[in-house]
Amino acid sequence: MTAPDDLDDPRRAVAWLRTPAAVRSRCGAILTAAEHDRLRHFAFEPAQVAPAAQYVVDTITAAYPDIEVPFHSRWRHFSVGEVDRWGRLATALDGEPVDAIARSRIDLAVTSVLLDAGAGEQWRYRDDETGQVHGRSEGLAIASLNLFANGALSAKAGAPLRADGAALAAIERPALAAAFQVTGDNPLIGMSGRVDLLRRLGQALGRRPDIFGAENPRVGNLLDHLLGRARDGRLAAPVILETVIAGLESVWPARIDIGGVNLGDVGRHPVVATGDLTDRLVPFHKLSQWLAYSLVEPLEAFGLVVTDLDGLTGLAEYRNGGLLVDTGVLVAKHRAVTEQTHAADSEVVVEWRALTVALLDRLAEQVRARLGLDAAALPLVKVLEGGTWSAGRQIARSLRPDGAPPIRIVSDGTVF
Repeated sequence: MTAPDDLDDPRRAVAWLRTPAAVRSRCGAILTAAEHDRLRHFAFEPAQVAPAAQYVVDTITAAYPDIEVPFHSRWRHFSVGEVDRWGRLATALDGEPVDAIARSRIDLAVTSVLLDAGAGEQWRYRDDETGQVHGRSEGLAIASLNLFANGALSAKAGAPLRADGAALAAIERPALAAAFQVTGDNPLIGMSGRVDLLRRLGQALGRRPDIFGAENPRVGNLLDHLLGRARDGRLAAPVILETVIAGLESVWPARIDIGGVNLGDVGRHPVVATGDLTDRLVPFHKLSQWLAYSLVEPLEAFGLVVTDLDGLTGLAEYRNGGLLVDTGVLVAKHRAVTEQTHAADSEVVVEWRALTVALLDRLAEQVRARLGLDAAALPLVKVLEGGTWSAGRQIARSLRPDGAPPIRIVSDGTVF
């Protein structure tokens, strides 16, 4: 999809860069440059797409022989180790109205996703209830769920299963470190970024009373706003993303802005030369899209029908991107790509992330074709879960003892 013609207007430029269409357009432009060998860091090997798609198909069929793949969302991590942790927690809400349960689930989903940036290879979390030990996304999910269950994010006495602006804005690093079992021997990368993110979330709720409520703003009040955006009980997934980005605008660290408006997860790449206010800008909105995907299930449980799931894009993160490098779809053009550690906003990483988003659409097409399914039966959100994310983790473990991605990134806890 091409960009609109009026991107010299700051308001329109910001609005467009926040859309999934902009993510696809700019990432597609970088893939086109790769097809013409005009990138500095990665070469694209189209002949490897088919083997990569088959690897994904094999991963899906091994885990889901009936191809009944769930959505790619935070809710999968809460049940790791075959334990329905949310189900256990939700018993405390028995008898509550369906809207109250939905608000609590939204409180949990948003805060847990914001804490889901890469944990690093060393950090582990021990679940005292089960004795299970998990790292990475699963460990972060259990830790954040327990943080939520203990009422650390609630400002209302006797009602722990909430995430209120006042409690979030007052979160302290020692409390979060203790909740995540962080010690000198169990370091969690990006700790300061995570604390700051939760504090800014608390402050952001008060800045958007139209989304989070005027009195005692709460994350879960997002439900009421989205109900107002629904039509005949149906809500398009890109509207969820649009609302998330608008509501959380002030949460993200200031990196790039237009007219003083923080753009969030947007990078720069020289091949996207447009000559307007969006010149060289490549949007990703990885955590925002991961959050939008994670809100689908609470909204559908409430009774809404979420449409246009493929209106969102694939996620520009290291498991999906690592799959493409490890299967030879993307090949580093120089040794520094794989031998050095890169900042999240570096040209190497922006290039890698953009190619990942664009190629996930191509992989999805081939995966569906091989399984004899269409996009309605296997939307992108299921391809990711079944799927490219799982395949990326699996191949990383087979190639590297620690299962690390093929490219090392400096994380501040707010992008990956």
